Order: sequence, then C-alpha cells, then structure tokens
Amino acid sequence: MKLTFAAAQTLMIAAQGLHELPAKPATKADVLATIRRMEVLQIDTINVVARSPYFVLWSRLGDYESHWVEDLLAEGSIFEYWSHVACWLPIEDYPLSRRMMLDQRKGWGNSITWVAEHPELVDKVLAQVREKGTVRSADFERTSGKASGWWDWKEEKQALEHLHNMGTLMTAKRHNFQRHYALRESVLPTWNDDDAPSYEVVLRTLTTKAVKALGITTAAWVPDYFRTPKRETIPLLEALNDEGILTRAEVKGWSVPAYIHRDNLALAKAVNTGKVRANQVTLLSPFDPLVWDRTRAKTMFNFDYKIECYTPAPKRRYGYFTLPILRRNALIGRLDAKAHRKDKLFEVKALHLEPGIAITDDLIVDLVQVLQRCAHWHKTPEVIVRLSDPAELAELVNRSLNASS
Repeated sequence: MKLTFAAAQTLMIAAQGLHELPAKPATKADVLATIRRMEVLQIDTINVVARSPYFVLWSRLGDYESHWVEDLLAEGSIFEYWSHVACWLPIEDYPLSRRMMLDQRKGWGNSITWVAEHPELVDKVLAQVREKGTVRSADFERTSGKASGWWDWKEEKQALEHLHNMGTLMTAKRHNFQRHYALRESVLPTWNDDDAPSYEVVLRTLTTKAVKALGITTAAWVPDYFRTPKRETIPLLEALNDEGILTRAEVKGWSVPAYIHRDNLALAKAVNTGKVRANQVTLLSPFDPLVWDRTRAKTMFNFDYKIECYTPAPKRRYGYFTLPILRRNALIGRLDAKAHRKDKLFEVKALHLEPGIAITDDLIVDLVQVLQRCAHWHKTPEVIVRLSDPAELAELVNRSLNASS
C-alpha cells in the first residue's frame, strides 16, 4: 500500500479517534471504547485545565462525565498499572501486565527488595488493608516527623506503591483522584497466575497493539507506545508482516517502511480515497498518545513540543502546561490555559500559532468554537485570551468570542 504524507497523518489521527467528534452525546460505554481504541490512557496529576487522562478523552468525545472513568475503574472494566507510564488499561489486558509483574519487567525493579527489607512495615500496611478492605495513603499518619526523601512520600505510601508494583495490591477505585488500594484477590478474585501468558506472547501482543493504535508507524516509534525493549520489539515487525498481521506500506517522502495493522487496512483505504478525512478541531493534552512521543510528533506534524511545567518560569517560551491545537490533520499551535472554575472563567494566558499558519476568518471561527467547547465542558462560560503570537490574534479571537456570547 502507498500513501501520501497527508494520508499518513490522517490515518494516524483517525486511528486515534481524533478525526471527528461522535455524532451523539458520549456515554460511559464510549469512554471504555475510547480507552480500548487507544489501548492505554496515561495518568498524570497536573490539574491546570483538567487532569490529563480526562482531557485526552474530551479531545475525542467532547462533553462527557469525567467520573465515568472512576466508575469504570470501580466496576473492574479498567485497571491501573505501568505501561507507557502509569496508565489506565482495559481489564482484558491484565494478563499481559501480570506477566510483566511476575517477571519484574515493569515498575521499579527494587520493589521486591524494598518489601523484603521492611517486613514489619509491610505487614502493618497489609494488615490494615485486610481489615478495612481498601486504604488510602492518607489513612496513615506520618510518624517520622519529616519527609522520607522519595517524592516526599511517607514510608507507608512507599510500601503501598511497592506492593502495587508487585501486584500484591491493586487500585480498587479512586475518589477525588486519590488511589484506594486493595488486595489483588479482592479486586480479581478469580485470577490465577498460571493464566499469565509467556513473555514472548506479551511482547508480540503489545507490538501489534501499538501498531494498531498508531494507525501507521515506522519501526522506530513502536517500542515507545508500551515502553517495550527496542532490541526485542523492532525485529518482530517483519515477522508479523510475513504472517499477515501487519502490512508494510510506503509513505511518500519516507526513506523507511511503514507498518499498518490488518484491522486498519479498510480505514487506510478509506483515507486514501478521501472517504475518511480529519475534520475535527480540538485541543490535546501534552500526554495525548498523538503527541507524547515528541520525535514522532516532530516527524508527523512538524511540531516541536516540550512540556515546560518543569522549566523555571523565566526560561519558559510558551507556558506552564501548553495544549497542542489539532486542526484537521495539522498541529497549528499551542495555548497555555487555566480553568478558573470558581470565577467561571476559562483563561488563555497565551496563544501561539506555528510558523506559517495564516490568520484567516475560518481559523478564527475554529479557534473560537474549540475554546467555547472546552470552556463549556469545564463550566467556565467566560473565555478570554490574554496574549498571542501573532499579537493581533488575541484581539481577533476575543472580538469574535464577545460577538458570539
């Protein structure tokens, strides 16, 4: 199969569910289907606009109830573990993660050692879990009088996290984003470790899932999706191609082959013939699968992105937590926003267009509509843009916002 570069962009966007908003209001079932489509939903705690996992879903679903994610977790439709990083994953993929736990391939490698070195503390924590059913880190008071040195975590929190890495504990639910830990056997009472597949099966499965989720990919981008070893993952692609699970493709301008999962071949043909287009304008989380691999984002969309929340304020170029702007099949800019829920204000501190993006009436309409949609979801109906580059863009957007309010 041969694709133009623009078709490859659209295929990746469409495979990620970002090419158009659903025709009907989203349901909890749509949330689960979206997580399954992406395969992973990265968890991050930064909450300037909305926490990243909820924002990733909004980019694809529009207005939805964010508590549905916690409902799915409590119901056992998804679970938490290390994948790309800390993620929510479909529960049917638990056997894959369990093999990684058993082989000590995910999470911190020193968890077993740490637990063995702190038997009394671990016994105390596990006894409380057994007694209460679920516990939070907040249920344990800090007794040392000072920080422990690991992310300012108290020892009980460290014990909970190590036991979670090992799979002894699972996340039973979250409330106000706080994790509630429970014994694995209470969350998954029918699970048997004998049912965990071999590592070879896990690696093969994760490789095919990564290619499917990306829509189209080079070999170099596949390992990052689930953080699998490059030396083991990349050689699998040609074998999977030979088996017909993957199809090798040519993208105009690329010097290396691309790969498409067989389940995406119909989508690829529809993109190639123009039957599927990227029509949506939306905002993305910095940890959205479309952009979390910065090298891939640069190659696919000529978008050079760095999250600057860890950069000292005087050295930031764009802002603390900028959101990439996806327009059709292009990343056209980024904005630094904050939702002031008490004041019902959605503030765009800075709006930056990428070089070469022309200011047109259509662009202004698209920006206004996506800002209003995002603000509506946050229940912050007033929207204001403070600064922009180009400088005149802020005035044009604000004028259009005021005219439409």
